[in-house]
Amino acid sequence: MATSQKERVNVEGHELTLTNLGKIIYPETGTTKAEVLEYYAAVAPFLIPAAANRPATRKRWVHGVGTTSDPGPMFFQKNLDDSTPPWVPRVTIQHREHSNVYPLVNNLATLTWLAQIAALEIHVPQWQVDADGTMLPPDRLVLDLDPGPGTGLPECAEVAKLARSILQDIGLDPVPVTSGSKGIHLYAGLDGTRKWEQVSAFAHELARSLEADHPDLVVSDMKKTLRNGKVLVDWSQNSGNKTTIVPYSLRGRAHPMVAAPRTWRELASPKLEHLDFTAVMKRVKEGKDPFAAVAAAKNDDDGGSPGAAGVSTAAVASTAVAATAVNPRLASYVDKRDPQRTPEPFPAVGHQPGSRPLQADAEPNPPGGIFVIQEHHARRFHLDFRLEHNGVLASWALPRGVPDTPDKNHLAVRTEDHPMEYAQFAGIIPKGEYGAGTVSIWDSGEFECEKWRDGKEVIATLTGKPGGGLHGTRRFALIHTGESPSQWLIHLMKDKPGHRAVLLPDSRPQSIGTPSYAPMLATSGTTADVSSGDWLFELKWDGFRAIVSGSGGKIRLTSRSGIDMTPTYPELADPRYWPDHDFVADGEIVALSKNGRPSFELLQKRMNLFKPGDVERARAAVPVHLMVFDLLYDAGSHGNAEKGSTEKGGADLTSLPLSERRDRLAAFRAKLPAKGSPIHVSEVLEHDLDDILASAEELGLEGVMAKRADSRYQPGRRSRSWIKLKLERTQEVVVGGWRPGAGARLGTIGALLVGIPDGDKLRYAGRVGTGFKDWQLRDILKRMQGLDRPDSPFHDIPAEDAATAHWVSPELVGEVTFGDWTGTERMRHPVWRGWRTDKSPDDVERA
Repeated sequence: MATSQKERVNVEGHELTLTNLGKIIYPETGTTKAEVLEYYAAVAPFLIPAAANRPATRKRWVHGVGTTSDPGPMFFQKNLDDSTPPWVPRVTIQHREHSNVYPLVNNLATLTWLAQIAALEIHVPQWQVDADGTMLPPDRLVLDLDPGPGTGLPECAEVAKLARSILQDIGLDPVPVTSGSKGIHLYAGLDGTRKWEQVSAFAHELARSLEADHPDLVVSDMKKTLRNGKVLVDWSQNSGNKTTIVPYSLRGRAHPMVAAPRTWRELASPKLEHLDFTAVMKRVKEGKDPFAAVAAAKNDDDGGSPGAAGVSTAAVASTAVAATAVNPRLASYVDKRDPQRTPEPFPAVGHQPGSRPLQADAEPNPPGGIFVIQEHHARRFHLDFRLEHNGVLASWALPRGVPDTPDKNHLAVRTEDHPMEYAQFAGIIPKGEYGAGTVSIWDSGEFECEKWRDGKEVIATLTGKPGGGLHGTRRFALIHTGESPSQWLIHLMKDKPGHRAVLLPDSRPQSIGTPSYAPMLATSGTTADVSSGDWLFELKWDGFRAIVSGSGGKIRLTSRSGIDMTPTYPELADPRYWPDHDFVADGEIVALSKNGRPSFELLQKRMNLFKPGDVERARAAVPVHLMVFDLLYDAGSHGNAEKGSTEKGGADLTSLPLSERRDRLAAFRAKLPAKGSPIHVSEVLEHDLDDILASAEELGLEGVMAKRADSRYQPGRRSRSWIKLKLERTQEVVVGGWRPGAGARLGTIGALLVGIPDGDKLRYAGRVGTGFKDWQLRDILKRMQGLDRPDSPFHDIPAEDAATAHWVSPELVGEVTFGDWTGTERMRHPVWRGWRTDKSPDDVERA
């Protein structure tokens, strides 16, 4: 979402002026109006069916919600005022002594307008109106499960299950909604044949029945004196005069919580909690709507179904671009896309600013230009290979990626030329649109062109960015091979005389006597990437990567960046826990919470400690474990390793398939102590992947690792043979500044300003204002002492973010979770996870 203070947008054909976009609406989290607008744009396809054709009462916080200790002023609004845009659908409802004109939240334009005027909460009745504004019978029933003193969500969930059993007996299948406030709303869809008085009477009787059967847990009477230690089943919101907050609506609380539809599986989890807007945006991105069964009926009138046609309020929507108004090479690109339905960039009319002068098609030695290689998780995963040429990006799809050896060519499919702006594009192309799927930048930079014969041959040397997928400089030939204009091959060539490929090293020096290895790196992906072939699945351990080397009875732990971590985790380097022969293993250091689950937050308390006294105190409070998942070298291993033996007779195992390395690891495991050891072997899970992912989510784990059974170990290289299937998206970032806090955070940090290395500065990636514990805020300030600098380390930070910033040298690496990348390369709704002291800024790359 753009964060300029004022922006004119076109939403579904309606013009709106969005103002004060940088205004803080939720001070305790730093959430701005721009983020509120973006949230409602994201959830519109789910919220609108739940609200459509229902008169909407609004709660407005025009000055922001304030803080826990000092809430901002709020007012209810039922009537529409004179400033309401004329295109907002509305209905007049006659009450006993007066009438009100209410808006109907039937489209994205109306929802955007409500967000613009800070109508954060939207409340609707359980009935709709028809095309003439006549009140219809209720089409849903709702029970508000409100926890009294001494109770909370667990008790509400228990009551919800009890109510569900009764409702299922009469043919209703309810959907739970954690309210974002205290309790749970339980909805069931109705057929619309009963009056509201009948539905209300049934709900009242249901509440009394629950109270009679479970008097120690349930109360149906509203009196506060009866509610201690019990859950109130509030049936009264089924009255024709009552409203309930609509599912997916924000809450006007200190934190931007949401009335979030949930699954019954989630309700059974001991980790059940209310969700904030960042969590809900992740859920809707997956397209799953638990409330759909309730909201399915009667949303066809007065605006119809919102579908997927809603446009982002982050940009000015435009009418279709005429192919004749742009570079004629882009006609095919424009014809295939609708600018109101996809976030992809559209070419500027006329000459494109910043593009190079047009070259003659047959020029033998064009100078080159920029390139971008993008990961495209469409119906089938592929890389998109794009080279600047004649003012556009000439493009090829690589179904098997770029070749990593000259011995094997890969298919390259010539696709339509793309506009130069596409070189910076990363985002989600919506379902149903051309190329639907997620696009991210795999590598980018500049290239030198040796030869360019249009439609026949291209030879170019590409130099990528640090951490990019090319790992430096590579020379490629693209060759047209068939009758079809789209049929090409891409070939990795030997270095041109006078050039030398700059690639990542395969190893780092170590003083210990065993061979040295840099960790093999995985690639983020989806279940579609592992749908075919032979894959092995393990849980993804949420911790620090470690290469463990044993030589001459001494154990050493090395981080991904080559740092010796042995003094920090002495319990993992105890020779008693390891075989007495030389070896090298790969694994993850984790700290376990009381429930036995990996906790990255706990692990933060063990990192960066070297003094023995500090280490021992932390070790007593937070013990750590090592999950070993690969064996790279084993002097006790004998047999048919494909690589030769060392002089000590041990075998390097990296060229063996993973399935064989796992067999060697099983034999290695047999030599480890059975009890009392913090060393464990990560298990290969013999279950269906969907079940593994579901279990990982229920257990609160980070995700699942998928590894090809035939994959070799590639030290220091990132490979698609190992795929990270994350349940939440993460990004490593470099801290370049901070903004002071307000309210409860007065005197400390309000938000960190973070980025990704790009040359001699950082490319700004966003503002992180949530996810901090109090002790982490103190720790962050302590770590940044002495790093102050007078100027910004960022290339492109917005003025509103820089206004109150304190700048620091870009030396500290952290990790955040986030929703997605915006079109301006910012993270949507990043949440702080903790420091990554095992990594340096040079290790940080865009996820």
